[in-house]
Amino acid sequence: MASAVESAASGSPLNAALEAGLDNISYNQTITFTKYIRLVLPLDGYVFWVRADQVSPGALLNAHRLNQLCLNAPTKVLTPAPTLVVQGAFHFMTNQEQRQDETLAINSVLFNCTEEIQDFNEIGPNSIWIGEFEGVRFAFTRRRMFFEQAGIFHYQGEAIYAAMESQIIDDVTGFDTQNVIVSNSLPMWLSLDQFMPMYPSFLVPDNVEPPYASVHIEPSGTRAIQPVPWNDSMSNHYQLVRDKVKITIYGLRNFNALDFQDYIFSYSLNTDNFGLVGEMPVMRDEKRIQSELNVIAMKKVFEPEISYYQTRIRNIAQQDILSATVNYSVDPTPVV
Repeated sequence: MASAVESAASGSPLNAALEAGLDNISYNQTITFTKYIRLVLPLDGYVFWVRADQVSPGALLNAHRLNQLCLNAPTKVLTPAPTLVVQGAFHFMTNQEQRQDETLAINSVLFNCTEEIQDFNEIGPNSIWIGEFEGVRFAFTRRRMFFEQAGIFHYQGEAIYAAMESQIIDDVTGFDTQNVIVSNSLPMWLSLDQFMPMYPSFLVPDNVEPPYASVHIEPSGTRAIQPVPWNDSMSNHYQLVRDKVKITIYGLRNFNALDFQDYIFSYSLNTDNFGLVGEMPVMRDEKRIQSELNVIAMKKVFEPEISYYQTRIRNIAQQDILSATVNYSVDPTPVV
């Protein structure tokens, strides 16, 4: 529900005039939003947004990083994806950009409405509402400042980039859950979660509390050691490569962090899945501040450089499938 302050604005003369003006300029325009569910592949942490009527509850991201079957979870989705129709004024601005790897139109969108969209407040990090206007799909990243006397709500975001359309799934038929997307050592690091959850960089869930770690592999840091890859009779591709890895850790004290470091070294020694190269990595502290609290976070960084065979990493990811699989199903019964 709207707050008492926001509700009080509905009776002000300014609010009445603005609401009338908004209705006039928008011609009572409506925008339809559809609910999508966050789906994380257990292989390499890649995130997809799947239309809500295409996944069962077992496909929701759980408290950790994997999609696991929930107890007594339905095996089929029996209801259509929730939709939300909101009346308001829709504005958008298009900016054409020419980049090295793509030419795209960036559509910045602004939606004005006379009532707060309560459904946006109720969703968590596992779901979003995606709107559509004249074939352009978009999502909101923020709600702009609310002026009490006006009583008009402003939602702002950007249309979905063309390069990101592959991450929006409207039909899971043929959706590939068996093959790794990344070409580096990330799947192996995500499996080393004995001490804390491990997340890919830039894909850490919203407001996750420590302890946890993010794994960043510098794209330019993946380099070939073996000049030419070798393919065996089974068409397995073997390429010896080197990765520069940055593990950022929150919430561990020194003895826990050193135990984690020893855990990594032991894994390398016992499995031979990767080897350490270059200088010996050490655990180091970094500063993360928040001025409102005048404190620093418990932040540490561990940066090993490793060598490994890309085929070996693929095999590790495939083994993870046995214990963590995406769970989804399509209801073939048409909705009446």
